[in-house]
Amino acid sequence: MIRNEIDREVWDLSLQAEEDLKDVYQELDRICMVNSDKVLSAFLENKVSYSDFADINGYGNYDPGRDKLEKIFSAVLGTEDALVRPHIMSGTNALYLAFSALLKYGDTMISLTGTPYDSLQEMIGLIGDSTQSLKAYGVKYEQIDLIDNEFDEEKIVERLKKRDVKLVEIQRSRGYSHRLSLTLDKIGHLIERIREVNEEVIIMIDNCYGELVEEKEAGDIGADVVVGSLMKNLGGGVASTGGYVAGKKKYVDMVADRLTSPGIGKEQGANFNQNNAFFKGIFMAPKAVNSALKTAVFAAYMMEKLGYKNVSPRYDEKRTDIIQTVELGDEDSLVKFTQGIQESSPIDSFVRVLPAPMPGYPFEEVMAAGSFTQGSTIELSADAPVIPPYTLYMQGGLTYEYGKLGIMAALTKARKK
Repeated sequence: MIRNEIDREVWDLSLQAEEDLKDVYQELDRICMVNSDKVLSAFLENKVSYSDFADINGYGNYDPGRDKLEKIFSAVLGTEDALVRPHIMSGTNALYLAFSALLKYGDTMISLTGTPYDSLQEMIGLIGDSTQSLKAYGVKYEQIDLIDNEFDEEKIVERLKKRDVKLVEIQRSRGYSHRLSLTLDKIGHLIERIREVNEEVIIMIDNCYGELVEEKEAGDIGADVVVGSLMKNLGGGVASTGGYVAGKKKYVDMVADRLTSPGIGKEQGANFNQNNAFFKGIFMAPKAVNSALKTAVFAAYMMEKLGYKNVSPRYDEKRTDIIQTVELGDEDSLVKFTQGIQESSPIDSFVRVLPAPMPGYPFEEVMAAGSFTQGSTIELSADAPVIPPYTLYMQGGLTYEYGKLGIMAALTKARKK
């Protein structure tokens, strides 16, 4: 039994955590109820039927279930339209699809959150020499760095007064940086400032890890395009693949043309018998996100009380995504903690986690991913680039109870070092 292997001090502290975190958990439950209402209302509005789960193969010319699913995603995300397909294999794939559809030779894009997440850097052309990068296709790239975890609003506004920028991108989550993730209030305020000086620029939000964490969604605050993965929040731990691009209809149509071909757009695409999983995934998503958030809050509380450095967010801070970080200080501690997560995972618990290269990333990575869906980060997982200060990035937890056990097992493993 895992319970019998957990360090006594860790176990006793977990009991105290339940008392101290009641108010935090109550607020998370309130948000879960708001989002559950939103999702269920979308199902009822769109009259989802058992027949919508049918396996549509071949060209997929007529799939009413697919159409309803995309309307549900659109309603939940606060957008005009959505493209939700099993053909989109990851968040990175969804981002590349959107960028390549919306940007042409000579266009300029600006990252408003500084250097983007590692897997985007080769896609843009900041590193590597891919002939398929945005840079290789003649797209110009600029970035405006954050200042003390805040947008450099004045610099952004001044730059966008020159109407030569086609698209600006905001990465909501921190990625592998040490900044805080950005709340929708902050992003919404920036969007208002941008629209005061520039009505044409496309505002695109990388929404990965952030869906259903707050009461509003990125579409509700004025984003033109919102991008994410179904192996994160909106898949609910049920979807085994897939991603989405949502936003204004004209932009979603452009992305659909890029995914299939002009003249076909959203009208084709076999569903690979995934409709049931996609419907069930977004239906379960509010609770899955709630469990992941409680797991993250619990982890933050435990690590703070046990003396770990730079735990972020703190357990009582407002959250806008499901990511939890902790600075472990050296490679051995990083590896041991990650091994503890892997050893308490339901799948591949016997696998020994070690640093290794990973496609799309510039440094060796250490990753615990004992999940039912490979790479799923709504399930309890942990990963990190093996570079100083050896910061671990944790996320997920399909149920709070499983997440809690995993965190306590990892802490026990790390303390034995």
